[in-house]
Amino acid sequence: MSKIFKSSILCLLAFALLVIGVGNVAVPVSATNDVDLTSKSAILMEYDSGEVLFSKDETKHLPVASMVKMMTILLSLEELEAGNVTLDTMITTTENASSMGGSQVFIDPYVEYSFEDLLKSVIMASANDASVALAEYFNGNEKAFTNRMNKRAKELGMVDTHYSNCTGLPAPEQYSSAKDTAILLKEILKHEIYHNYSTIWMDKLVHPSGRETELVNTNRLIRYYQGCDGGKTGSTNEAGCCLGASAKRGDMRLISVIVGAENSKTRFNESATLFNYGFSNFESEKLVDSDVAISQIPVVKGKTENVDIFAQESFAAVVKKGDKSGYETSIELQNSVKAPTHKGDVVGTVTVTKNGNVVKKISLVVKEEIKHLSWFETTHKVLEKW
Repeated sequence: MSKIFKSSILCLLAFALLVIGVGNVAVPVSATNDVDLTSKSAILMEYDSGEVLFSKDETKHLPVASMVKMMTILLSLEELEAGNVTLDTMITTTENASSMGGSQVFIDPYVEYSFEDLLKSVIMASANDASVALAEYFNGNEKAFTNRMNKRAKELGMVDTHYSNCTGLPAPEQYSSAKDTAILLKEILKHEIYHNYSTIWMDKLVHPSGRETELVNTNRLIRYYQGCDGGKTGSTNEAGCCLGASAKRGDMRLISVIVGAENSKTRFNESATLFNYGFSNFESEKLVDSDVAISQIPVVKGKTENVDIFAQESFAAVVKKGDKSGYETSIELQNSVKAPTHKGDVVGTVTVTKNGNVVKKISLVVKEEIKHLSWFETTHKVLEKW
């Protein structure tokens, strides 16, 4: 068995060790009293690391209005990615879906709309009728789809959320939290196609009859805040005004969530305040790059003598501007690998810590297929060296 060796270095000083993965970070970057918000609950999270840069009652159970539709959006995007639906799939609407009140795009009953048009209507215009139409298409009825929403929430670790419908309309026992909403938006942002619709300011929905409904993005920050490219609003008398949004500048993406603002202006202003605080005080430091080899080890009886070793995934940590201390990495790596090797073979681990606390463990892998030397090739190689 190959021996294991370990080495510890400061990862901010080690160019070769550019690794950490997306996940929950055990140690917050910093607590702050610099941000004063009037909303009931709020959170500011860095996207790559999941580090919380600011929070206020972030796990408090509160109604979040139409931010519930984020889960409807996520499940729809996952159906699309799985190939169970295409953008051109035609969906027949029902009387139930078209009768939804609140924010809507006034879909007609018993006619066909494309999946793309319904999805865009939910993402841009927060359409209740389009949300129910999607729910009924995927699971037959809204109740079955809502059960699926709750199951997915548990899978994502959203422990402070329970859904009663797919729209966010007031309902008994329906609640979420700022933290869970940030987790959910983070998952949505992984789907590149989402940004095709979340960044549109104005559009229109052409109904099968030829009638047109104007679509205006309910998230004003898309137009007025530099770098904002996604999010979801929500507003009811019960929930107040809510907003989950994402903005990216340079290499750093932030997620802010506001729950229970007293009015629409406040939710946008306080979300922008959180973004300003994050971009002004923090920066993203790419610690590990999965595209850069971090080491090389010998191959025993292989057609290639050495093989490059890579981190299985990249990671960027968020740090206070001007303060890049605290991170360390330790490597456990085999001192050789036996041929044949295959892409994805695990040969070690990188453990990243911050101030002694484990942040992430990432596998070190081989990315090459290296064949075993034949008897003739082995003999020839020995004689050649001799």
